[in-house]
Amino acid sequence: MRLDILLRELKFKAVRSSGPGGQHVNKTSSKVELSFNLENSQAFDELEKKRLAAKLRSKISKEGTISLQCGESRSQHRNKAIVIERLVTLLEQNLKITKARKKTKPSKNTIERRLKVKKEQALKKANRK
Repeated sequence: MRLDILLRELKFKAVRSSGPGGQHVNKTSSKVELSFNLENSQAFDELEKKRLAAKLRSKISKEGTISLQCGESRSQHRNKAIVIERLVTLLEQNLKITKARKKTKPSKNTIERRLKVKKEQALKKANRK
């Protein structure tokens, strides 16, 4: 992932936001909507695009765009920074290749210890009768 190219490809749209701010909310567009077209992006190679498309299937629209929005802050600049940070972390997390889990069997000692404790519990309960 090339971050400098990614940041140039982002499209922003400012919208009026609900939330804190009183009358200020009715006058300014502080909420930021970010859209990023994954299919036409130059920031990723083909393998990365396929991996992201598979993992982010539910977040990608039919046109191949990822849309995020942020209206947490009263400041449009702060909301823009937050939404960029969210997108970058989302992409980084989904680009990571997770290690396949190797199945292991419990050791003989562990099995014996478990059975011993189980037998002790059974005896304890049997003695209560």
